[in-house]
Amino acid sequence: MTLRTPELLAPAGSLDMLKTAFAFGATAVYAGQPRYSLRVRNNSFGSLDVLKAGIDHAHEKGGKFFLVSNLIPHDGKLKHYVANMEPVIALKPDAMIMSDPGLIMMAREAWPDMEIHLSVQANTVNSAAVKFWQKVGISRVILSRELSLDQVAQIRQECPDMELEVFVHGALCIAYSGRCLLSGYFNHRDANQGTCTNACRWDYKTHTAEVDASGDVLNPPGKSGAGCANHGSGQTLPEEARNSISYLLEESNRPGEFMPIEEDEHGTYIMNSKDLRAIEHIQRLVEIGVDSLKIEGRTKSPYYVARTCQSYRAAIDDAVAGRELNPALLGQLEGLANRGYTSGFFQRHTPEATQNYLRGFSESGRSQYVGDVLEYDAARGLAKVNVRNKFGVGDWLEILHPSGNFDVQLTRMENADAAEVQVAPGSGHTMWIPLPETAVGAFVARYLTPREEAALPA
Repeated sequence: MTLRTPELLAPAGSLDMLKTAFAFGATAVYAGQPRYSLRVRNNSFGSLDVLKAGIDHAHEKGGKFFLVSNLIPHDGKLKHYVANMEPVIALKPDAMIMSDPGLIMMAREAWPDMEIHLSVQANTVNSAAVKFWQKVGISRVILSRELSLDQVAQIRQECPDMELEVFVHGALCIAYSGRCLLSGYFNHRDANQGTCTNACRWDYKTHTAEVDASGDVLNPPGKSGAGCANHGSGQTLPEEARNSISYLLEESNRPGEFMPIEEDEHGTYIMNSKDLRAIEHIQRLVEIGVDSLKIEGRTKSPYYVARTCQSYRAAIDDAVAGRELNPALLGQLEGLANRGYTSGFFQRHTPEATQNYLRGFSESGRSQYVGDVLEYDAARGLAKVNVRNKFGVGDWLEILHPSGNFDVQLTRMENADAAEVQVAPGSGHTMWIPLPETAVGAFVARYLTPREEAALPA
């Protein structure tokens, strides 16, 4: 069976991220203007000049640029939508990613030739919905993250002539495909208007306390001895939490504010999902015939984009060529900042016999992003590194570059004053280290476990 190579779609919150994505193996990127997409912060594409540079770069690299316009808007944002978007559409993005039926209708009326992809925010979970959107002119559907691999395969079978896209990596929302109210509840920044503060990922602690019939917290967390009504936390809890022992959540930046944890017949819903990592399932997704594999993370760093694109590019190429997954790729992804990994809903029940790819690789390959290689001094034979995290002489470093990665053990280092030092303390410092000129433009990662052998390329 000849397998088709799917698109590798990467996030871009800045021009640097966009260029990094293409350099490390992406074939398309997605970015949105702050006003009409669900990413306001860490988004430099509000400028038409930056947007044009991004679209032009994508096309120069033979790739595609998808413009995210997936806001769930109130009427106030409808009035000037078409006028505001006219100069953006004139820059010729390859498609628009949209979720709201009203905005989709307006876009199709204003720009009938513009290709539209249906956002994951539309929660498409069955083939009938896919066929509906196909009838109204949508050219691609980004399927809900709440689907299993078998369900994706069933939709592919029922909708053979429709482009399908799925997420394979990144943060998962504690809400149905991202329609979440937590951020708006906690600090009045609405996730559905693009200003999500990721409240589900804050640092929460759990406590137990007794609550009386009036809702007062007795013997509140952090207090010693038995409390009494109105001498506890000063907080009254909802009726369903009264007259019982309650489990309470406390967020680190809101000490003394306790939120009851409620439980139903299915269990307790604690916030902060693990991150999605589906690299183990790339072969199956390729065999199913999914058209685009998408990485989440427009607010992340260029290093994140480099690492994920490079890893998933290798996994896709191996799958298409009929090669097994390289387990080392999982170790590379472990080195990214994450909340622990999960395959999400792709695999509902993992059998005990399933291969544990992580054993022996997630630890040995784990690394931390520590710097960027900026320039090379031929006279000294040293490369200038903008430090991001602490590293020191004796550490094994991985140099990530579009032309290929290599490992090196750091034997010496100079600071900005050309004095020899043993440690780069962290962000804000500049160091010079022995690397070849070909390393300019690379990201530097420090292995968190010892490496037995590594060498510079010949």
